[in-house]
Amino acid sequence: MTANDFWAEGEPVFDKAAPDGPVETRWERRKFSAKLVNPANRRKLTVIVVGTGLAGGSAAATLAEAGYRVKSYCYQDSPRRAHSIAAQGGINAAKNYRNDGDSVYRLFYDTVKGGDFRARESNVYRLAQVSVNIIDQCVAQGVPFAREYGGLLDNRSFGGTQVSRTFYARGQTGQQLLLGAYQALERQIGLGNVEMNARHEMLELIIVDGKARGIVVRDMVTGEITTEFADAVVLASGGYGNVFFLSTNAKGCNVTASWRAHRKGALFANPCYTQIHPTCIPESGSHQSKLTLMSESLRNDGRVWVPKKAADCPKPAGSIAEEDRDYYLERIYPSFGNLVPRDIASRAAKNVCDEGRGVGPGGLGVYLDFADAIKRLGRKAVEAKYGNLFEMYERITGEDPYETPMRIYPAVHYTMGGLWVDYDLQSTVPGLFVVGEANFSDHGANRLGASALMQGLADGYFVLPNTISNYLAAGPFKKVTESDEAVVEARKQVEDRIEKFLSIDGDRTVDSFHRELGQIMWEYCGMERTEEGLTKAIGLIRALKEEFWTRVKVPGKGEELNQNLEKAGRVADFIELGELMCIDALHRRESCGGHFRAESQTPDGEALRHDDQFSYAAAWEYFGADGKPVLHKEDLNFEYVHPSTRSYK
Repeated sequence: MTANDFWAEGEPVFDKAAPDGPVETRWERRKFSAKLVNPANRRKLTVIVVGTGLAGGSAAATLAEAGYRVKSYCYQDSPRRAHSIAAQGGINAAKNYRNDGDSVYRLFYDTVKGGDFRARESNVYRLAQVSVNIIDQCVAQGVPFAREYGGLLDNRSFGGTQVSRTFYARGQTGQQLLLGAYQALERQIGLGNVEMNARHEMLELIIVDGKARGIVVRDMVTGEITTEFADAVVLASGGYGNVFFLSTNAKGCNVTASWRAHRKGALFANPCYTQIHPTCIPESGSHQSKLTLMSESLRNDGRVWVPKKAADCPKPAGSIAEEDRDYYLERIYPSFGNLVPRDIASRAAKNVCDEGRGVGPGGLGVYLDFADAIKRLGRKAVEAKYGNLFEMYERITGEDPYETPMRIYPAVHYTMGGLWVDYDLQSTVPGLFVVGEANFSDHGANRLGASALMQGLADGYFVLPNTISNYLAAGPFKKVTESDEAVVEARKQVEDRIEKFLSIDGDRTVDSFHRELGQIMWEYCGMERTEEGLTKAIGLIRALKEEFWTRVKVPGKGEELNQNLEKAGRVADFIELGELMCIDALHRRESCGGHFRAESQTPDGEALRHDDQFSYAAAWEYFGADGKPVLHKEDLNFEYVHPSTRSYK
């Protein structure tokens, strides 16, 4: 088979909701042109929200505050345990509190450039505009952002920028922001405006008359299958980084909600755009089931280096003289130094390790050294900024980062791809809206640090509540009942799938399949990709899929707490997604952001885009378990930030 035999090409896809005219006024004009729902009618409308992280929690709380009836679902035992709680470093906003030249336009520019010119200008500008409102909202909620001595909110820098625009709460910003959204959500639960359903997993999307009208869920404690109905469905179920098995994501993070929607007609855009975070604790052995992030904020004061000579790598870091150290990011990228974007920092770390200059077990690590910062600022100042991160590192590795440099290595962290949405955040299935990391809309081929929290809260607090009304204004829609043909069919699909898992009775565990899939993905669709490797990966994944459906062992019953059954459904979806990711990476014969094709690089090893061929979002249509995915292209037009060679030197 040739590379082109793996997919078919369909008609282009267009964002019909996007306004034209000056980019500065597009969002205000869209809000004004969107249809409204009067307060009395909102009480007649129901919205389902799947996920309770920053995007889902803030969306559910805001929609309920506006008067809609909301049903919220999460698989965790509490909404506040959504994975957003693990975010560490901070949240971006164009406040310009440091008076260092920041602005809405600069945040817009940095984000488009940081995404390697593979994001929509309209969406990114709106994100930059809304960012300033997020901070005010969160401060009003009581989020304890770090403050300077005089009481003003403090800022620090993140990769890909030359200004300080990141607001933070030590190394636990995600936790504090999520607690703010959680409090707003709990208030609405207490008022009876939100029906909260924890420990429930969405297993299917219900489409009636071409519209998203509900979901099929499984009670993870009792195993009971139920169908839930609404006038619109919002997916806020996060990213799919766990397709790699080892990632910084919580073990429960999965793609099932998005993938079920994809199988029902929602296009999946740019699945190959995955972010490899440069500052993670290196893998310690084959027994490991997840990896741990060390916040990008550490690169504000930590310096990244490796020995100049491979012979010095086994030596203790403290015994290597200053002149024998290679501060390679500062050397290669003097303008940005240690704060280059994540994709660039990750590839640079891989390169020095490939040269044989990596440190630690297996030579898969580089040093992140705080000796200069401690000398310049004092230990107490460093503790105030990063104390909990240093403590976490010491607990995991047994090494004191105040005394010896941290060892870090890149790991899968975030996914820029996701379900395709228009400017209103509506997917190609009418009535299905997608927010936060679950959609593809704002980051292009590479997300800048501290922008995930910004997008999640922008979508949930400010964007979705203003755009979903345009759809709901036509409601309430025809009542859906349990006996409707589409509902019966969706429920049967879930029950048959569960029965299939339980009846195979094979000889391999679900985790063994997941680990093998992750090894294939990391080897052939990780930091560096080639046509030969991706073609091989597709064959390996297809063989793994066939073996999974004949050899997987799922003990227990469906009518009980059964974590093996939960994992089986998630891994089955990951296997299908993994194949699509490799096909997407194979079709995109260029390097851009987190997608690096070895065949497409500059003489000095940087990513080489081909704007004449690939300046589009690739939105894939599902065409059956054994059919070819169909590619629909959405052309990207740049009126303000014109594509150029992305340089941080």
